[in-house]
Amino acid sequence: MDVSTVLPVIWFAIIGFGVMMYVLLDGFVLGIGALSPFVDDEHQRSLMMSTATPIWDGNETWLVLGAAGLYACFPKAYGVILSTLYLPVLMMLVALVFRGVAFEFRFKAHATRHIWDVAFAAGSILAAFSQGVILGALVNGLPLTHGGGPAGGVLDWYRPFCLLTGVAVVCGYALLGATWLVLKTEGRLQAIAFDLTRPLAVGVIVFMLLVSAWLPFLQTHLMHRWFDWPNLLYLSPVPVVTAVVAMALWRAIVRKREVAPFVLAMALFVLGFIGLALGLWPNIVPPDLSIWDAAAPPSSQGFTLVGAAIMIPVVLVYTVFSYRIFRGKVQAEDSYH
Repeated sequence: MDVSTVLPVIWFAIIGFGVMMYVLLDGFVLGIGALSPFVDDEHQRSLMMSTATPIWDGNETWLVLGAAGLYACFPKAYGVILSTLYLPVLMMLVALVFRGVAFEFRFKAHATRHIWDVAFAAGSILAAFSQGVILGALVNGLPLTHGGGPAGGVLDWYRPFCLLTGVAVVCGYALLGATWLVLKTEGRLQAIAFDLTRPLAVGVIVFMLLVSAWLPFLQTHLMHRWFDWPNLLYLSPVPVVTAVVAMALWRAIVRKREVAPFVLAMALFVLGFIGLALGLWPNIVPPDLSIWDAAAPPSSQGFTLVGAAIMIPVVLVYTVFSYRIFRGKVQAEDSYH
């Protein structure tokens, strides 16, 4: 098989894997930030942030992998996405920087700690919302000129569907954060997290139904991929399994399980990501830019693949090691700063 045909497929999978890992691993940290205003006091806020302190630094490595892979291996797609979605991408990056600074300064400050608490919550919510807007814009499609350049304006993302997906991602990350706190804490903070999981789970399920119901009205490539026959038959196991996982999640929350809600919430995100990837394929920028049209020369992709083959296992080992070392409940007296 021609290497120019295979390499774009490999890099599509690598970039997708990197983005999915970022969503799963940094999503619950963003969710913690979004939920931080709902705790009782400063002590509980410190405890909830301590559950993520030992492991959160490495999470954004996966976002860097996805962005760098897109730039190196699909430069045309990188240019179209960045040009059209410049404002939400900029908002996301500023929010992530703001959140990181607030996360570190919050543990050092005393008189101004409340300011950094607000900054951490605001940065987390804005970053999650921006990511949801970017997702919605990609699902909606980015129009191209006849020459393959971006045809849309800088505010093409400002649409009801994109804003809906922005709020949906904030709700989804908050659910991950709540289930993570259920897993990692105990006592009053765990009780608060349990109380939050029910409305958040309902919100996530409702948003998933709203997005699914909206797709037929978008007239996009993704809509045709999912609803045209016989694709509907072939792809039907994904929504069926998603419904089963959603019911299992609700049952685990009602029964106050500690591990299952977090695992099942992550499974919902994985299934949603699989559904998105199946709908987009083979386009990297819907509706018209395929992975082969956007691909860099095979020599560039092959050279970059060598680096990825070295770095991805290293990051995976580091991630598994850090989560294994800091497994178990976080106690009130625990401190990583």
